[in-house]
Amino acid sequence: MSTLIQSLKRLYEAGRLTKEQIRERVLKGTITEEEYKYITGETKGAE
Repeated sequence: MSTLIQSLKRLYEAGRLTKEQIRERVLKGTITEEEYKYITGETKGAE
């Protein structure tokens, strides 16, 4: 995983980013749905 994904995961786990904020990155194309799943543990990303 890239440094960006690792950083987002740490921020998410620390409560500094919400699922909605991570989802916005999927919608913008910054991260993939697979990366969303890795970060949040949820199977559905942007819908």
